[in-house]
Amino acid sequence: IYYHKQVVPLQAYRLRLPSWYCWYCASRRYCSVRDAGYRIDKFQLSLISTQTQLIMLISTMLRSDLSRRLAQSKGGIGRASSRAQSLTPHQHSNGWLTSSLQSMSTAPSPTNEGIPEEFIEEGDETEGEWMGCTRKFLAPISTTSRGADILNNPLFNKGTAFKGGERDRLRIRGLLPPRRANMKIQKERILKEIRGEPSMIRKNIILEDLHDRNETIYHRLLVDHMEEMAPIIYTPTVGQACKEFGMRYRRPRGMYFCEEDRGHMAAMVYNWPQKDVHVIVVTDGSRILGLGDLGANGMGIPIGKLSLYCAAGGIAPHRVMPVVLDVGTDNEELLSDKFYLGVQKPRLRGSKYYHLVDEFIQAVRHRWPDVLIQFEDFSSDKAQVILNKYRDNILCFNDDIQGTGATTLAGVLGGLRAKGQQPEALGDQRILIAGAGSAGIGVAQVLYQAMLEHGRSEEEAKNCFFIADEKGLLGKDRIKQLSKEQAMFARDDDGGLSLLDIVNKYKPTMILGMTAVGGLFTEQLIRDMAKHCEKPIIFPLSNPTTKAECTAEQAFEWTDGRCIFASGSPFDPVEMEDGRIFYPTQCNNMYVFPGIGLGVTLCGAKTVSDRMLYVAAEALANYVTENELAQGKVFPNINSIRDVSKTIAIAVIEEAIRTGQASKLSTADMDDLDGFVTKKMYDPVYVPLIEKREVTI
Repeated sequence: IYYHKQVVPLQAYRLRLPSWYCWYCASRRYCSVRDAGYRIDKFQLSLISTQTQLIMLISTMLRSDLSRRLAQSKGGIGRASSRAQSLTPHQHSNGWLTSSLQSMSTAPSPTNEGIPEEFIEEGDETEGEWMGCTRKFLAPISTTSRGADILNNPLFNKGTAFKGGERDRLRIRGLLPPRRANMKIQKERILKEIRGEPSMIRKNIILEDLHDRNETIYHRLLVDHMEEMAPIIYTPTVGQACKEFGMRYRRPRGMYFCEEDRGHMAAMVYNWPQKDVHVIVVTDGSRILGLGDLGANGMGIPIGKLSLYCAAGGIAPHRVMPVVLDVGTDNEELLSDKFYLGVQKPRLRGSKYYHLVDEFIQAVRHRWPDVLIQFEDFSSDKAQVILNKYRDNILCFNDDIQGTGATTLAGVLGGLRAKGQQPEALGDQRILIAGAGSAGIGVAQVLYQAMLEHGRSEEEAKNCFFIADEKGLLGKDRIKQLSKEQAMFARDDDGGLSLLDIVNKYKPTMILGMTAVGGLFTEQLIRDMAKHCEKPIIFPLSNPTTKAECTAEQAFEWTDGRCIFASGSPFDPVEMEDGRIFYPTQCNNMYVFPGIGLGVTLCGAKTVSDRMLYVAAEALANYVTENELAQGKVFPNINSIRDVSKTIAIAVIEEAIRTGQASKLSTADMDDLDGFVTKKMYDPVYVPLIEKREVTI
């Protein structure tokens, strides 16, 4: 430290630090920052009485100096530290270090003027243990764990990728094989294992075992190979994984709440080890995909959804929590299965059920007031009731109702673009929806709101819909049997009309399937529809693949390649006899919910409004290129999912700011939302780890 022009060594202040320890970067190696000189005037020096005050003063000068340097040159520090900020699983315990990093990440954008190129760009190493890795600055993560505890913590474990310095300072030298790999080598080894396994459920097991060992490389695989990995961890494989959940159970993941926990939930949530949860996905297991009541085995759904939140939406893995409300099961097979892990009693009903749900909501919001709660796979008789109870008061949404609706709206808008029509033409369509459950009605509600958005009257919008359940077209003749949401779309005439009769009488321009009845869309139904419409929109949206109302090959064959197709589960490209090839896209909620979750949590939204769902769908629809539309695609390539999520998040944030919903951002923050969101998105890379220690005088 410089005192006027005289050098005063740190030891003069009796700092009992090891000679190799650097307070700034917590490194054992030589640190130029440690030996750099900074001026302290006499008044400042007179205020120093403790080690902590000295450190705070040093950090203040470091922040000021680094900010000044970053304003003059485009060094790697500012970019790397802001990137590391978004990666950090835990906040640094040292307040001065956190402050200095935040100052660096918010420094003015530097310029390259007058800076040698060697200073600006730094490539990866080409030899040694750092081969294929970067030595650029990454802010370290401090952890209280060390030794074998580090290796057993999937948030921190790097497996064989720990470098020599880390193995020493974390006390794991000798606990790992001596050869040091990097993330690239680790990825290649895991991909080889996955690709060598023909069974999709075995591939799922391999990935989930990795998930339990090393979350960083797990999410890196998803980010870099989303098109290949998404069907393994999500639909259609996740359905089979849920059915086998009890037999495959290995490691605790998520939380379970049941009737025995009533009165204790406020305390139970503090058992969760992470302090900063942003997103909770919760299910009661009553309607898992098209498989029905799977009870506690439904935990596979929240786990899979949150993996996509992390990889596609950029939410850090320590900020998500999967939850099952185990209220029992009515599945006789599970009630008699001695290996079933859930409550083996009939499902709670009535007030007992809703009181349990309410206690859970209050408990998690008491510990994490700003958390987003996503309701997933609740049965139709409960889903809408729960959503209506909380949607206007807390930050929550139902993915089966609102997420499916927003995703389908995006696909429909893309379909209209493919037909050469504008979004306003939505109100001119005749829409047949097969399935009057929570998903079918949810889609109808979102499409209805979009029509109002485009200037149609309520009556005009309602007349566009023909919704049918197992008893036929919803009509007012059975209004007393319908829910409030279903009754809204009941027709005055022709109640009970079959799908085929609806097609031939009302000539719909699009048909959406949400029935979980495989093969429901017959050849005659689709061919009759194609007679009345030049380019029918056909969306069989049920999951898994075996429950799809028709396949892509059937839809294109029965319409002579004229249909616009999207499905809930993935299908292979279809080659017609004349050589034309069509590339069906997946109308999957994963396009929408990660971006919505990222947007509302970053801006601190109070609720998820219908308008937010609309702008999310519009952003997704506009992301599809003309070239993709020409190939028969109405959704973008799944490998661009992170950029899609960022685009949706920006649209949601702008809407929240415009309507005064954003508690963390204002109109002043709208100038560079792209940079802000990019900086905040979790990027799964290995960052340095340091052991959190207390240094005493």
